[in-house]
Amino acid sequence: MNKDIFKSLSSKHLVKSTNTSNKAGGVAYKLSSEKALAQLACTGTFNGTYYSSGEETLEDVLRLVQEVSPLFHAKLTIYSFEFAFMKDSSALLLATLMGRDNKLFKAVFPRVVRNGKTLRNFCQAVRSGVTGKKSFGSSAKKMIQSFLNYRTDTQLLEDSVGNDPTLVDVIKMVHPKPPTQAREAFYAYLLGREVAFEKLPQVVQEFETFKKASKGTRKVPNVPFQMLTALDLSSEEWTEIAKTAPWHMTRMNLNTFMRHDVLKNPNMVNMIAKRLSDRDTIKKVKVFPYQLFTAYKNTDDSLPMPIKNALQDAMEVATENVPELKGKTFIGVDCSASMTASVTGNRGTATSKVSCNEVAALMAASFLRSSKDCDVYRFDTRAEKLTLNPRDTVMTNTNRIGANGGGTDCSAMLMVLNQQKAIGESVIILSDNESWANGRYFVQGTGLANEWAAFKKRNRKAKLVLVDLAAGVTTQTNTQKDVLNVGGFGNDSVFEVIGSFLNNEPNAWLEKINNIKLMSSDSE
Repeated sequence: MNKDIFKSLSSKHLVKSTNTSNKAGGVAYKLSSEKALAQLACTGTFNGTYYSSGEETLEDVLRLVQEVSPLFHAKLTIYSFEFAFMKDSSALLLATLMGRDNKLFKAVFPRVVRNGKTLRNFCQAVRSGVTGKKSFGSSAKKMIQSFLNYRTDTQLLEDSVGNDPTLVDVIKMVHPKPPTQAREAFYAYLLGREVAFEKLPQVVQEFETFKKASKGTRKVPNVPFQMLTALDLSSEEWTEIAKTAPWHMTRMNLNTFMRHDVLKNPNMVNMIAKRLSDRDTIKKVKVFPYQLFTAYKNTDDSLPMPIKNALQDAMEVATENVPELKGKTFIGVDCSASMTASVTGNRGTATSKVSCNEVAALMAASFLRSSKDCDVYRFDTRAEKLTLNPRDTVMTNTNRIGANGGGTDCSAMLMVLNQQKAIGESVIILSDNESWANGRYFVQGTGLANEWAAFKKRNRKAKLVLVDLAAGVTTQTNTQKDVLNVGGFGNDSVFEVIGSFLNNEPNAWLEKINNIKLMSSDSE
């Protein structure tokens, strides 16, 4: 008996036939309802992407939540907010949970609604009617009322910034009963009613006094930055704002500070640079690497060099928790045309300038820095190995890796590796999974699934990770013991899940979601 022939036939049948097509028209595999919903919850921003509209993503989420258990739904809502930092999708999941399980809803609400932004997102999702009804039940009203009543005066003033709906709209919808006379006066002030000045909270009194004082003679109050920008401020007042600005506000307004002459002062340049690169602060405020890349990419050419260097230093801190991958690792970065789409989707004038390809490049550069033996390729319909220095900064290598190409073949890198008979322990592909260019060459399965089966014949213990950077419900090869499908924007949680899976540690993606504890009685 020819054992080689039967061994080959056996390997061939490991590749299952595809059962759907992706949005690009290529053959693909359906993700399970739980995996598909998790993918959308951690990448879907309900804005248009290269292949999908926000409406299509919304329809997928609304369908999938009905196909998973309420318990998984509740845990995923928390995961998408606390670990994936997705404000829109977590708010929608919370709104849909409200109509499914009241006990779980009450357990999840305080874990997700922690500020005015998430409260407004939740209220908008309910008020839109997309979840089935446009009104709050008694439980939701009580949760919102409690949230409003227990916010500090400063927090509530911060919550008042934002629209669609405004905080005033929310107050009118739920009619909170103020626990104190001071809070009653504050609600009246927010609603535009006449209130005796002395009854207002101290922070509101300071703001009203500031607005009435002459420019150059007033003290800048400690109120949300957005409440001041509509006023006519002097450069000295802008300097005072910059001195006390929180980390993220500083990152987002570097060009603004420069336009208002704040950065003409060398002492301010040094102060801001020190703030941006402060290790403890970066850890505390949970900085996304892609947020730093956005700031760096959007900085004006004339921005002082100490601040540009501080952003690069901050990137090194933000990515230092990226796990070391053991053994030989091959990383493929999709540079096809669809990866030029904004990683946060099309949001009109608010659309992020950072593309899916740049986030993929950023993740690859981060792994290159943390691991000892990584080869990085970029691919569209062909794969190209890149020559990179791991000791260069993450920002530098991100810029070198990123590129824009043509069609999409997620099997391109593995095809090259198989031609070279490469030996390795791990393969990571960073893509939107909309592969279409190579599936037609195989009798069954996707090109990636077939090339992975061939790679596994040489590398029995190897593992594959497919990171989806855009909202989607299909994959190029099914999740199994040696294959992980995961979605996310390159934050710590995604790196942690990938590292755990590749380094044979427990608690991969769905396990991490299912292990979330909702309440003390939750023993799962």
